[in-house]
Amino acid sequence: MLLEFEKPIAELEEKLADMKKLAKDSDVDVSEAVDKLEKKIIDLKKETFSNLTRWQRVQLSRHPERPYTLDYIYDLCEDFVELHGDRAVKDDKAMVGGFGDMDGETVMFIGQQKGRNTKQRQVRNFGMANPDGYRKALRLMKLAEKFNKPIVTLIDTPGAFPGLEAEERGQGEAIARNLKEMFMLKVPVICIIIGEGASGGALGIAIGDRVLMMENTWYSVISPESCSSILWRSWDYKEQAAEALKLTANDMLKNKLIDGIIKEPLGGAHNDMKAASAELKKEIKKQLKALNKLSVEERIDERIQKFSDMGAFSE
Repeated sequence: MLLEFEKPIAELEEKLADMKKLAKDSDVDVSEAVDKLEKKIIDLKKETFSNLTRWQRVQLSRHPERPYTLDYIYDLCEDFVELHGDRAVKDDKAMVGGFGDMDGETVMFIGQQKGRNTKQRQVRNFGMANPDGYRKALRLMKLAEKFNKPIVTLIDTPGAFPGLEAEERGQGEAIARNLKEMFMLKVPVICIIIGEGASGGALGIAIGDRVLMMENTWYSVISPESCSSILWRSWDYKEQAAEALKLTANDMLKNKLIDGIIKEPLGGAHNDMKAASAELKKEIKKQLKALNKLSVEERIDERIQKFSDMGAFSE
């Protein structure tokens, strides 16, 4: 699938493929033309992806080929054991988690998981967790704390599931409890937005010592479409809503709502998942090394202070 702003790049890449095929099938030397076209493609990519609008970043974060939570986990870990169930109602497939061995260090990975096809999306509920998912996440965090293992959460959700049954089972309470408990966890907690980070659905696993965003992701109290439908009674103004919400990684860093941005390969994480995963691992290891130097009390105090300072301003 190609996004609208990716089409000019795809056209040039198609020409490049044809040119290389011509060179292979004949004795014509087109190496100079190939080099020029390759350089032109790289320059166009750099220009395109450095000047994306906020809405285009949102579109990129939803790219169907973009890596999801389990894609990253299986690439980051030599061995991963997924754990299931909230020990109360059921196993929410929209929320996944378990212990992984990352370069000899055991880490608890937790995150929302979307599906690739229609059947998977139904099973994963489009990455929208029920209360059972947030209770499962908290159970796994407490397990990590018990064994003194760091926690890494990977956030990618359009929001917590808004259905009647979710509200009946205490969606708001489950998320609120996670917020409270995550502030007091004694182990290092790193939270990374890898795709969409919408509302309390994202925040329910996003209270940490470090909150990071991948380059082409968004993080906001509401999605552009929902914001547009509330303010303008129509989804037609989603682009204006995205601009007003200031929801990109650069916006979040500028407003001191996150601690850093993880660079993606040129063209987005879906263009080179291995490179994206390598950057992710490098940043996780760097942050864990820094956090392990702090005492439990220092980490908790800094975590609380970081979130307490958000939104404070003076005129």
